This record gives sequence, C-alpha cells and structure tokens, in this order.
Amino acid sequence: MNRIEQRLRDAMGLDANSIGSSAIQRSIRLRMKAHCLQQIEDYVVLFDKSAAEREELIESVVIAETWFFRDAESFCALVRLVKEQWLPENPTGQLRLLSVPCSTGEEPYSLAIALLEAGLPPERFRIDAADISERALAKAREAVYGKNSFRGKNLGFRDRYFHTTAEGLVLDSTIRKRVAFFRSNIISRDFPVRALYDVIFCRNLLIYFDRPTQSRAIGQLHRLLVPNGWLFVGPAEQPLINDLGFESLGIPLAFASRKCGALEDARQGGFAKMRPVRAGGALTPVVAARDFVAEPPASPKPVRKDMPDLEKVRSLADAGNLKDAGELCETYLRQHADSPQAWYFLGLIREAGGDRGAIECYRKALYLDPEHYETLLQMALLAERDGNASSARTFRNRAERLKNKTLRIA
Repeated sequence: MNRIEQRLRDAMGLDANSIGSSAIQRSIRLRMKAHCLQQIEDYVVLFDKSAAEREELIESVVIAETWFFRDAESFCALVRLVKEQWLPENPTGQLRLLSVPCSTGEEPYSLAIALLEAGLPPERFRIDAADISERALAKAREAVYGKNSFRGKNLGFRDRYFHTTAEGLVLDSTIRKRVAFFRSNIISRDFPVRALYDVIFCRNLLIYFDRPTQSRAIGQLHRLLVPNGWLFVGPAEQPLINDLGFESLGIPLAFASRKCGALEDARQGGFAKMRPVRAGGALTPVVAARDFVAEPPASPKPVRKDMPDLEKVRSLADAGNLKDAGELCETYLRQHADSPQAWYFLGLIREAGGDRGAIECYRKALYLDPEHYETLLQMALLAERDGNASSARTFRNRAERLKNKTLRIA
C-alpha cells in the first residue's frame, strides 16, 4: 500500500496522512476487486502501466465536498476589494480570476454570481477554473445541481440564476459563459499560464499536500498572481502562505492575502496605488440586499438540562476513559457544532487515541475561533512532531501575541 501512496503523492501531491491511509487503502481494494486482483503487487504493476487505471484511482480519492458560497465571508471580501480598490484603479479592462481546484463548479460560479450581483458588467471579468478530476469538470460544465449544492438559509440567488428541470437545478447561461474550465494540477510544471490573475481562490487544497508540495504549490500561486493581486485560501492554510511570501489582509474570516511587500511597492510607484485594508470589524455590506451575504451570528442556543457538560468530557478524558469521552463530546457537538472548545477537546481525545483525524478537529476549532489559545499551542506541537519547524513557529508566535494582548488588557 505504501508504494501506491507514494505514487499518488508523485502524481497529484496527495499526502496520505491528510485523508488517512485507510481511505486510500479502501479505494485501492475496490479497484483491485474491479480487476479481480488478489495481490497488491499485481495492482502496482497495473497502476504503473495503465494511465487509465491511474486516473480511476485518482478519481476515487479526490475529495469533492463543496457548495455555492461556501464560507460566504470570502465572497463578501472579494466584492468589497473589487469595488473599493480594483474598479477605481481600473476604469477599463477585465478582472481575471482563477479558481483552483474548482471541483464541480460551485466556487467559480459563485464568484461570477457575486460579481454580477455587485454590479460588475459580465464583460468586465473572466474566470478560469482548473481541477485534476475530469469527472468533476464534466459536472461543472454541465452546471446541473442537486439540493446538496445549496446550503444555509440565504438562497435567493438560486431563484435568480437557476431554473428547475427533471435532472436538477440548471444554471443560467449568463453565469456559465463567464467561466472557462480546464484540467490541470496546480503543482504541475505544465500548468497552463492563461493569464496573470488579479484574484486566485485556492481554498482547502494545500492541507492535502506535504510540506515540499505545499511550497511548490504556493510558489506557483505566487507566480500566477499579479503584484497587487489577492489570494484566498482555507482557514487552516493562512499560516502556510504567511511563511512563504504572502501577508494577510486582516479581513475577518476571509483568509485573504497579498504578496509580501505589495503595499510598499505601491507606495514607491511600482504599480497602481493600493490602499491598506482595514483590519478588524465586520465587513462593509457592499451587497447588503443580496442573499449570499453571510448570516449574522445566531443567538446562543439555550443549554438543555439533558445535554452533556464539557467538564464531564474533560473528566472522563483525564481519567483515561477516551471512548466515553469521545462519544460524549460528539453528542455535545451535534447540538453545539459552533463550539471551538468542544472541537479542541475532541481533537485532544482523538490525538490521545492515535487518530490522525485529530488535526481536522483542531482546524475546525481555529476556524470558529482563530484566537483559541490552547488549539494554537496544540497545532504548534503537532507541527514540531512532524518536523515542520516553520509552521510550528507561526502557531507559537500567534499564541504568544494572543497571550501578550491578554496580559496588556488585564
């Protein structure tokens, strides 16, 4: 199995630990069964000589979890940046955007809808969208979606841009024409440079790579982005790009960055003047009347008397009863999925049990609360354990800044 995992790493950059070796092994066993193979050595031979089989296995391990306006704050931030900075400096010309990986198309189509809703004429922007999965691209080009692609309560855009058919909800051609799909992998040496981009969305991809592959991918993104462009990543990926040539724009929950030194270069006249982005506070509601804007935080849910207490979870874990502690914590999260402390506890429990899925729990805790001190320290420890000194230093620095800020307030 290790030989196939290494070949997948070489072919697509996938770090087996990111999704778990068991998931990859399950896919391999299914492929072996499809070819009536009993020995892994026979499948290795098949994998090496058959391009079609390599594609089949890659397709089986690709994760395609996406929906329209996933993490809406990123789209709100993009609209604000375009209206406040790009348009004043570019009264003519076309905004170029890249979505990679684009999966089944929900993200690039969301970008197009957001820009149209904000008043940008369709001829003023163009979106390229790339993915390694040909099946995902085929569905993206077809642009027919089921209910799983629409989540949350703010779905007014669905009525404006989709029509119902027997096959599903079909996207309006006005949106489809703004997106050009192509197959490629961001780490490929022959990734087609169709343009230098003003905006790149590369969210929740880097977390599936090992450190050398992450560096390669981030270097590629750096080359593809114009000097004063914006890069959007996933919540757990911000520390990675901060280590490798980017700096955060400081927009809450948007995870948007620019190249290091971009603002200073602008002041020196190297390119069109950029204005610093205000850090902190809520996003300006540039499209306040539209439905894709993130919902306001819900009121805290009343604690039911029969709900488990996190202190009970802690007590069970401290006593070494990991199984009961984990089950109790998962029960709690079914009612309080927005609790960073609960996700932190579940991460500790899974880590103590040797489950590599612990890191996903920590990432969810930091997504809900980027200043969760204990989680920052735990992520630093995990990074050190994996030999990733740079990432460990980033997490420790964030924790130290938070600690110092707390002391100053006190």
